[in-house]
Amino acid sequence: MSAYAEMGHEGSRCLCDLRSDTVTQPDAAMRAAMAAAEVGDDVYGEDPTVNRLEAVLAERLGKEAGVLFPTGTQSNLAAVLAHCGRGDEILLGEHNHIRFYEAAGASVLGGVSLWPLPHGTDGCVTAASVMGAIKVDDPHFAVTRLLCLENTIGGRAITLDAMHAPANTAREAGLSVHLDGARFFNATTALGCAEEELAGIADTVSICLSKGLGTPIGSVLVGDAATLTRARRLRKMLGGGMRQAGIIAAAGLHALDHNVGRLVDDHARATHLADALLGMGVTARAATSMVFMQAPADYDALNAHMTTQGIRIGGNSPEIRLVLHRDIDDAALDAAIDAFKQFYEHDHLIAISDKPEPRAAQNMALDDSE
Repeated sequence: MSAYAEMGHEGSRCLCDLRSDTVTQPDAAMRAAMAAAEVGDDVYGEDPTVNRLEAVLAERLGKEAGVLFPTGTQSNLAAVLAHCGRGDEILLGEHNHIRFYEAAGASVLGGVSLWPLPHGTDGCVTAASVMGAIKVDDPHFAVTRLLCLENTIGGRAITLDAMHAPANTAREAGLSVHLDGARFFNATTALGCAEEELAGIADTVSICLSKGLGTPIGSVLVGDAATLTRARRLRKMLGGGMRQAGIIAAAGLHALDHNVGRLVDDHARATHLADALLGMGVTARAATSMVFMQAPADYDALNAHMTTQGIRIGGNSPEIRLVLHRDIDDAALDAAIDAFKQFYEHDHLIAISDKPEPRAAQNMALDDSE
């Protein structure tokens, strides 16, 4: 059974779903935009709404072209295969999605070796680790071809300086750079930087529309025209060619116009939730739109209690990740906080004054994939 299926709560009412920002549903305005979308056959390149979405994101991020994919997993895979051939190698953080949560597709389907690098204290790989992993031109080794970065990672927004260092080292050695930007706009919101600044660190960037931006489906890969031409061919090969996909693209365009600016609200609510948990004596930290909390010894009891209160939470591995998103307003968040209080202060009679001073959790929890 899927790990995601095990987190389901069929038949129970839900006031607040904190499992992921992928659970959002399109609101009435987004549904209206989808219903009114002008469409055509995208495999023929004739869907005007898809063409507009690809052009808008490419322009916003300072790239030449864009290609719409059904999922971020497929977008990342096509990017890797567009940069690399069989027997080539990519360098990436050991906890990055492409290595950890995308079924090793680059290796299984593309014959590309994945060389893991340790994460620095800020969550990013270091220039030194990149330099140390690049292979010399020797037939005993795979050819190091690509560096893959990720931002955000584990909810954390990585600074531009921290990302420039490994990217510059890679480029100086002749490598290309790909950025998995599944929550790209959460990163730019937290960093207060221009979208083009973050995107400019990489040659290609994968942007997910169905996480923080709240669309039902879709990711867009942007980059230089030649690489994106290869990626479009790979999309067809991987089964990602779609027909009247303008209904999907319309949701993405609506999200870019209306949902990017409101991410700051998700970040503020995450901070509020983390502070509330700390006030209950629970080890917790906020990172952009996410909160990572230490699970109690009896996680099942907490999960069952929250479910009865209409609150859905994620699994325990080793921290519980709680994700704020556009479908959680202040009232829903208050309901979740009240439910946590009932568990920690009443149901389990925890005396906060007897607990040690809360400290920031150190474990990096991972993002979910598509």
